[in-house]
Amino acid sequence: MDHRIKEMEAYATLHHVPIMEHDGISFLLDYIKEHHIQRILELGTAIGYSAIRMCLVDSAITVTTIERDRERYEEAMRNIQKFGLENRITVLFQDAFEVELNDTFDLIFIDAAKSQYLKFFKKFEKNLSKHGVIISDNLNFHGLVHADEVTLSRNVRGMVRKLNQYTQFLENNPYYETTIYPVGDGVGVSVRKKV
Repeated sequence: MDHRIKEMEAYATLHHVPIMEHDGISFLLDYIKEHHIQRILELGTAIGYSAIRMCLVDSAITVTTIERDRERYEEAMRNIQKFGLENRITVLFQDAFEVELNDTFDLIFIDAAKSQYLKFFKKFEKNLSKHGVIISDNLNFHGLVHADEVTLSRNVRGMVRKLNQYTQFLENNPYYETTIYPVGDGVGVSVRKKV
C-alpha cells in the first residue's frame, strides 16, 4: 500500500479523525470499480482519505466533496496535493446545507454528521443520476444502534435514534432498493429503482 495512504491513516488515528474502516473502504472501492462509477459527491471530506482512495480506483473518476471544519479542510487540501489530485477532487469548504449543486452524480457518499443523514439524503437526492446510488457509512455506529438505550448518554441516544429512523426511511423508501452490508461500521447501499 502507498506510504502516503498509511500516513493519512496514522494521522487520523493520532488526531481522532474518523475515517472509514478497512473492510468498509475496500467494499466501497470494489463497488465503484464494479459499477464503473465516475462522478461522485461526498458529504464529509474529513482529511480527504476516502475521496483520494475513490479517485485512485480509476483515472476517469472525479469527486466533489464538502467539509465545514477548517482544520480538516486544510489537511484534506494538503493530502490531495500530495497525490496530485487537485484537478479531480473539488473540496467545498462549506456547511453541506448551504451548498447548492446543479451537477448530477453516479454516487452520493454520505459520511458526515450522523444525526443529519436523513436531511442530507433528502437535500442531495435531486443530484443523483437516473440510475445512481447513495451509499451511507456508519449505520451501525460502532454497534451502538443495537445497544441497550439505558446504557447510552443522552447525546448518543439521540444520534442512535436518528440513525435508526434513517435506516427505516431507507428500508421503506419505494424509490430505492436498499441493502445494508455488515462491513466496516455498517454500509447502506441505496440504488435508485429504474422507473
